[in-house]
Amino acid sequence: MGSSRTHRGFLTAFPPIPPEKPVCRSRLRWGTLEGVTVLPASQISPHHAEHVRLPGGSSELAALRARLAGGRNPDATVVLLPGYTGSKEDFAPILDPLAEAGFEAVAVDLPGQFESPGLPERADHRPRPLGEVVAKLVAELRTDGRPLILLGHSYGGVVAREAVVAGAPVDGLVLLCSGPGALPPGPRRQTLDLGEPVLIEHGIEGAQRLREAQDTASPASREQPAELRAFLRRRFLASAPECLLGMADGLRYEPDRVAELRAAVHAAGLPVLVSCGVSDDAWSIDSQRDMARRLDAEFVLIDSASHSPNTENPAGLVTALVPVWRRWLGSD
Repeated sequence: MGSSRTHRGFLTAFPPIPPEKPVCRSRLRWGTLEGVTVLPASQISPHHAEHVRLPGGSSELAALRARLAGGRNPDATVVLLPGYTGSKEDFAPILDPLAEAGFEAVAVDLPGQFESPGLPERADHRPRPLGEVVAKLVAELRTDGRPLILLGHSYGGVVAREAVVAGAPVDGLVLLCSGPGALPPGPRRQTLDLGEPVLIEHGIEGAQRLREAQDTASPASREQPAELRAFLRRRFLASAPECLLGMADGLRYEPDRVAELRAAVHAAGLPVLVSCGVSDDAWSIDSQRDMARRLDAEFVLIDSASHSPNTENPAGLVTALVPVWRRWLGSD
């Protein structure tokens, strides 16, 4: 049965959330990079990763690749998959810290997200077809024989699951703030239901106007720096409508496929980590903890974070991930 731990970073993007049984503090420091203040962490946080294009089935995927300084060889490659309406930039705050810890980080735009071209049909952006794309990408990245760990955030976690079921040659799997199947009833699912007819009838611009209207009611959105708001707007408008519709279908209708994933990881002998913020408001914490139990996986809560620890508490997330990965690789 999986174990449960909680991690806290020094600096976070939002006011602290009461911890659930904290057992350690992060020793990573956040706030400056080459003298530039980067607090709060966000999609526009500075980093040293390079923009690259990677094979993605019928087209290429846009990616950020953070290599180790000084030409050092990494302990492993880590492929990072973003969630719905997300992009590779969702992992900007953790790219350099992962590289500093010895892991080459590769964050991608899934097909139809931001700078990656979409696939022809709405259904092509459901978890299973995207999982097949990711499985092919992983196979390409594994040609150097280096270990590879796959991490999927939110919808990216559902896609990562399908990639492993499809036979992706990975050495470990992390499901971050992701659930066993469709989103449960609640505000996030309601937003998908409201957004679908707007996107179909009024296009991506109409959907963006709806998002901006909803954001005016959110104090957190109003407090975002203008540069971040501009990036989020540009990213959403660059999304392929078929991608948004297909991913929304996946979030609303995807069946529970934990049993299939369990069979795949047991057959391959893969270690699995399930992790989420201590106040995740998408899939319930209980459902994610139960998913870990069903997978015989570890379960780790990230303190001072909700549904996006990668931007809400990146130091705490890195502190939680790195020791687990080193143990998987036998290098702890």
